[in-house]
Amino acid sequence: MPWATDQERSSWRAIEALYRDHAEWLRALVSRRLRVQPADVEDIVQDTWIRAAGRKSDDIEHPKAFLSQTALNLFRDRKRREAVRDDHRRGVVANDAGSASQKPGLSEPETVLALERLILSMPEIYRDVFTLSRFRHMTNAQIAEHLGISIKTVEWRMGKALELCMMALHD
Repeated sequence: MPWATDQERSSWRAIEALYRDHAEWLRALVSRRLRVQPADVEDIVQDTWIRAAGRKSDDIEHPKAFLSQTALNLFRDRKRREAVRDDHRRGVVANDAGSASQKPGLSEPETVLALERLILSMPEIYRDVFTLSRFRHMTNAQIAEHLGISIKTVEWRMGKALELCMMALHD
């Protein structure tokens, strides 16, 4: 890494050492404790290492505790997002079945269905921020912490989500 500073190289070496010392342990822990599919284990483990790489190595006093808690939080976040998506999908299917018997025009249920379709069609990064804000009533700071991103990123993604909504309303 010729572009990296000495401090950045040192930080990467610390993360590499953390990985060497704990990678197999973390993979086994996630697999055993969370009982998820092997591909999901790899995704959670990889996301855990990404979170670890984003921290200063001096901030991680108890590596196993940090790694296991981070993996558990990522697993819970994933399950919450899946539950939100499943709720929306069930709502869309239920509205599709109920709207067949209604007369033509833009009724309230049809508007709700159109909104649900719009939300489901958004790219995931915008949809997650939008649904957490509008349906879970989370603040930007809470969303940022929940998704592990900055508040500015939350604001930007929310702006893009609202822009997509506005474009769909004008179509």
